[in-house]
Amino acid sequence: MQFDAVRVDGDDGRRVAACLEQLTNGDPGPVVTEANGRRGVYFLVPPGSTLHCPWPAEAVRFNAEPGRVGYVPVPALEGRTWPLAWWWPPTEPGRFVHPLLLRSAVVAVLTVTPAAEDFVRRAAAGRAGSSDGSP
Repeated sequence: MQFDAVRVDGDDGRRVAACLEQLTNGDPGPVVTEANGRRGVYFLVPPGSTLHCPWPAEAVRFNAEPGRVGYVPVPALEGRTWPLAWWWPPTEPGRFVHPLLLRSAVVAVLTVTPAAEDFVRRAAAGRAGSSDGSP
């Protein structure tokens, strides 16, 4: 089976996976989690689908570029394969995470959400500093 993959590490990767799971009503496509080291979350996408689109720096792409070899850890479909596990296992041949939906989730979780939280935090700090209580 051929595929490309996008890895997002740690809690950020888990937030992206949860976002995708919510956006797809629980069927985001195959997603692998790693329980040790960088605690990577690997999103399996169609071959060649990550080549021609810019991705945030936190999203590491593994693709089939000419002259390049990438290693993506994949657990067995059944049984224990610690430190690897399926967040969401493959459901049928050729079923992958949709790359544009994944990119949107990565941008939303890693860029938009922190910026919005920072804006709200700064706005709240500004209101707290106001002596007359006005917004």
